[in-house]
Amino acid sequence: MESLCRASVGLGFRRELIPELKKCVPAAIDFFEIAPENWIDFGGVTGRDLRRFTERYPFVCHGLSLSIGSPAPLDEELLHKIRQFLDQHQISLYTEHLSYCSDDGHLYDLLPIPFTEEAVKYVATRIRRAQDILGRRIALENASFYVRSPITEMSEADFIRAVLTEADCDLHLDINNVYVNSVNHAYDPIEFICAMPTERIVYMHMAGHYNEAENLIIDTHGADVIDPVWSLLDQTYRIHGIAPTLLERDFNIPPLHELMHEVERIGLTQTRYAGANHVRAAS
Repeated sequence: MESLCRASVGLGFRRELIPELKKCVPAAIDFFEIAPENWIDFGGVTGRDLRRFTERYPFVCHGLSLSIGSPAPLDEELLHKIRQFLDQHQISLYTEHLSYCSDDGHLYDLLPIPFTEEAVKYVATRIRRAQDILGRRIALENASFYVRSPITEMSEADFIRAVLTEADCDLHLDINNVYVNSVNHAYDPIEFICAMPTERIVYMHMAGHYNEAENLIIDTHGADVIDPVWSLLDQTYRIHGIAPTLLERDFNIPPLHELMHEVERIGLTQTRYAGANHVRAAS
């Protein structure tokens, strides 16, 4: 399918939603997102369902297990499978987390990369190799994290900027993750947003979370988006312009008509900034 428009709103393509989506895809949904690992090699009814949708609607792939910052070798076999999947479904944009989730085996969580100059060079080399195999630019998402590495040399924002520059890749800006980290690590989320490079922002996420304690938020994608995160999205559009933005809902998934309230709210927020300077479209 064609590249996403800057003013476009997406929803995660979940199997629970397929029966409702088969009946009618609401007009407010411009595109869908899937994790390729959850769909690669699927045939039968499930595979045919996906193909029917990718033939009719734009899709984005958001990876879960590339583990770009891992000390283990880059999983090139997975990357070749992802490229085949992207080409098969004509999906132009692939994004992953700027984190790691494996060493000798899968760790079942997204862990923070130490914010050091050495890590910048290491991760950037792996990103460039991934882009070569995939045959396209990728975007890296700012990840939520709960413990800082004791060998950190720079701020999270400085680390992200350095990786993007060194690897020459794009930014997948997760607004909820900025909010979560700002609470957990006591920084100003607006300052963080301002520090992100406008020209590299190609995609955004909105999601809900769980308050474990007053100063500890867990990024769950299992609840409604809260008002401070909506406000942060508004400020992000004001600072950087609009970009394709998707609602993530991975757990406690309500009926489609309830999810549409938040999807439509993203669209209304984009409308307010439609005449501003935009970031470039995902390509």
